[in-house]
Amino acid sequence: MPKFGRRSKERLDTCHPDLQVLFNHVIERIDCSVLCGHRGKEDQNKAVAEGRSKAVYPKGRHNASPSLACDVAPYPVDWNDRERWFYFAGFVLATAKILKELGEISHNIRWGGNWRGFNNGIIDFKKNTFDDLPHFEIISEKN
Repeated sequence: MPKFGRRSKERLDTCHPDLQVLFNHVIERIDCSVLCGHRGKEDQNKAVAEGRSKAVYPKGRHNASPSLACDVAPYPVDWNDRERWFYFAGFVLATAKILKELGEISHNIRWGGNWRGFNNGIIDFKKNTFDDLPHFEIISEKN
């Protein structure tokens, strides 16, 4: 069974408890790495400058403490295998939906490969204007 390495655990520990529960379930089935949890001002603005984020500090979901977002990638990371990213996201979103129905997490989850409204467990295959394939975030029922 896969398990998180030290750095992934440290990054996940900076995230909201719902994200921790979710990705601790995901790692039991799919090997993955936590690339980012909480981001401070310097890291967030660097992500914007590099085109990896659209949210200037402090408006990013990663900027909350605990972080309301985390970037997680299937391991080993292959940035060019779009199909694999969609498969991974589908698994994560379905797991989140089940965990919410069981009362193990309290919030819905949105994926950065599918920004269109509430989509917990549903992937809209229309092209995004901004793909953030490793990004998963907590959203409210209203989104």
